[in-house]
Amino acid sequence: MAKYLAQIIVMGVQVVGRAFARALRQEFAASRAAANARGRAGHQSAAASSLSGLSLQEAQQILNVSRLSPEEIQKNYEHLFKVNDKSVGGSFYLQSKVVRAWERLQEELRIQAQEDREKEQMPKT
Repeated sequence: MAKYLAQIIVMGVQVVGRAFARALRQEFAASRAAANARGRAGHQSAAASSLSGLSLQEAQQILNVSRLSPEEIQKNYEHLFKVNDKSVGGSFYLQSKVVRAWERLQEELRIQAQEDREKEQMPKT
């Protein structure tokens, strides 16, 4: 009886282990494909995400912006920064999240401006 129970446990662990390994391989492949699709700009954007600790989507959600418009970003940043000020009963944690999101979006705007300059400087063939 104990022998059969041990065999069932071992088989179950093997099945779960194989499924986990297959899911991990699929996730790596999908991640690699997404990184390749983003191209060079994706590398800079990914580096900015790792430095700030926020992805571009998270930063956009925090500041409630759907597109990268400097005016809209600045307006929402100023409003959310004032609303979350500790002196008016706000949260320092939320205020710091707003600052990090603003920094992340500013970095993305800088990356886009740099790419635009590089495209303009490329000789037309």
